[in-house]
Amino acid sequence: MPRTAPRICPLCEATCGLTLTIEGSAVTGARGDRDDVFSRGFICPKGAAFGALDSDPDRLRTPLVRRDGRLQEATWEDAYDTIAAAVPALLRQYGAQSAGVVLGNPNVHTMAGALYPPLLLKALGTRNLFTASTLDQMPKHVSSGLLFGDPFAIPVPDLDRTDFLLLLGANPVESNGSLCTAPDFPGKLKALRARGGTLVVVDPRRTRTAKLADQHLAPRPGSDALLLAALAHTLLDEKLAAPGVLEEATEGLGELAAALGSFTPEAVAPACDLTAAEIRGLARELAAAPTAAVYGRIGSCTVEYGTLASWLVDVLNILTGNLDRPGGALFPLSATAPAPRPAGPGKGFALGRWSSRVSGHPEAKGELPMAALAEEIETPGDDRIRVLLAIAANPVLSAPDGNRLDRALAGLDFMISVDPYLNETSRHAHVVLPPPPPSQSAHFDFAFNGFAVHNQARYSPAAVPLEEGRMDECEIHARLILAVSGMHGAAEPAAVDEMAIQGALAKETAAPHSPLHGEDPARLAGLLTGDRGPERRLDLMLRLGPYGDQFGARAGGAPTTTGSRTTGSPTTGAPTTGVRTGGAGEPGCPPDGLSLDRLLRQPHGIDLGPLRPRLGSVLKTRSGRIELLPDPIAAELPRLRAALADRPAALVLVGRRHLRSNNSWLHNVPALTGGSNRCTLQVHPHDADRLGLADGGRARVTAEGGSLEVAVEITDTLRTGVVSLPHGWGHDRAGARLSVASATPGVNVNQLLDGSRLDPLSGTAVLNGFPVHLAPLL
Repeated sequence: MPRTAPRICPLCEATCGLTLTIEGSAVTGARGDRDDVFSRGFICPKGAAFGALDSDPDRLRTPLVRRDGRLQEATWEDAYDTIAAAVPALLRQYGAQSAGVVLGNPNVHTMAGALYPPLLLKALGTRNLFTASTLDQMPKHVSSGLLFGDPFAIPVPDLDRTDFLLLLGANPVESNGSLCTAPDFPGKLKALRARGGTLVVVDPRRTRTAKLADQHLAPRPGSDALLLAALAHTLLDEKLAAPGVLEEATEGLGELAAALGSFTPEAVAPACDLTAAEIRGLARELAAAPTAAVYGRIGSCTVEYGTLASWLVDVLNILTGNLDRPGGALFPLSATAPAPRPAGPGKGFALGRWSSRVSGHPEAKGELPMAALAEEIETPGDDRIRVLLAIAANPVLSAPDGNRLDRALAGLDFMISVDPYLNETSRHAHVVLPPPPPSQSAHFDFAFNGFAVHNQARYSPAAVPLEEGRMDECEIHARLILAVSGMHGAAEPAAVDEMAIQGALAKETAAPHSPLHGEDPARLAGLLTGDRGPERRLDLMLRLGPYGDQFGARAGGAPTTTGSRTTGSPTTGAPTTGVRTGGAGEPGCPPDGLSLDRLLRQPHGIDLGPLRPRLGSVLKTRSGRIELLPDPIAAELPRLRAALADRPAALVLVGRRHLRSNNSWLHNVPALTGGSNRCTLQVHPHDADRLGLADGGRARVTAEGGSLEVAVEITDTLRTGVVSLPHGWGHDRAGARLSVASATPGVNVNQLLDGSRLDPLSGTAVLNGFPVHLAPLL
């Protein structure tokens, strides 16, 4: 008989709750979970295709090991023996910096991706970390670090209560939102307008999000920072700024007007291709709104001035008094975040603590630019990367100049991929370790709950037992850590988790402000529940978090256990729906605090309440205040000022999102391909006429990184002077095993770039707003 099981969807940042239909060990259906405390039954096409992704016949089922130049199926023991024989020896010979780690976007959608990469980096001892952040959101991390002292302190728009929402470079109707975790983002935008609020969208394309807006402005791509600077200038110049209580908590307000003095609407308007009246009008509307939030995403991040644009988004939220205010932009409080500490100065945030070997790119948040990976592998010299570990990453498609990186990967001494597919990147590996399908993995959103528009906690145990011959994803990572550190065969994978637990408890019990100060770490570890190491670590993080039971110390008593594990009602054993709880400690906290055991009793989640002001506990700057005009930002403003005199390119390219896609992940799922989810070059009719292009014909598009031949789609949904090509395609490389994706491969838009265009503060690749040339193919 079919059965059902709840499961949080791992396929985008919305983290919607699903109800899976399961027959035997197969997922045969997925619908929205109406009892989920966060998503309330919402589902998108990606979630509905969960079963098809789960059972994709192209998913690898056993490890692959390269023998005689060919990847061949192997046992798990053979795979780890191969790694253990190669990696420690190479690191001894060439040093720790000869290793590099690449983390792809899917890592933040899994428990393993959150729990183990920090331990892997520590085991390797390398600083060569490259992640998808420098192809996406690193500018926001850097601006938040400089403003608030913490790169993860990213305020999100209070979608359910705001009166005015300004979106820049964001298309959440199709992307489902990013750095703003919000199930049913489209419904929230419609609700905003239904309650009399205002939605303004700034985007060079008339996206599905823009079609919902009260006002749509279509500036020249890449001009977001100029537009935002002019809005801030207008607020200051017209005495519209009203930071309110934020003024006492902010440094640099007095210097800001002078720093932005050149960015008048009249000066900025030609560069943005908007009118000064439109800019002034938008600033006045923003200032007049009872509550308002400004939100910028990938279109304002992956451009030449991405960090300045990200900074200015929050400058506007601060100047209007809407930061840390209901209806404005608030800081979420995840259940696994560190418990709030007493307000006061922190360690602050620094850039450039080390630099890349070849081009001297400064690190940001401990990461080097993904665009620098190829040169770090292929350039001779000490500390050249010879060993690469790619975890859920496909940089051959996602990074600039994939052809160069493709060649560089082929020259590595040793490469490991943790990936369910043999894709354009993992085909170069010496060992491929495939994780199981998502139905066979437990799930908790460590990362996305930190960006959620409503505080909640949800955990999904594996919906289907682990298939024989497969290995749990967390165990894959734990064994990998042991293998690369020379501990293969000397310790069990559970030891990795226990070392992490002991380290965390030792730190907590030594902290003077902790309610567990002076307790015995070993005794506390013995109180943790959970069937395996990853669950024990989750239990620890929940207990030590802002809503946690602190092992009983919350109520002032001795640390105690929380009882036996159950997935039903503590009285009847029947499954329960999500509950809203409240009590001691943080608002929304269960009366006796959160733990894994309590979370398991609520399979649809625990509602921890709406976002609340909490700026004092967020600030970690050295001053203990918002640092509105930090030195790196002030030093970057002259470069933006010089852009006022730049002559715009005749034609620039931007990317685009699609509801049934997510980067390069989902092109192998038949249910998510076809229709409007196509790799076409969108061109405005006026540009098509000027260039002699025909709808359905083909064109050659050329930029500094190379040229592509692509099908043309003529549409008036984007402004003149702009063409659009989606990201994540190009599935035509020999050796990959993606039967569906390779049938309609599309082209890799990032091959148009040579990696030289970066946002200097964050090291983020410029993937939008770069100049191209276009010609018809006859």
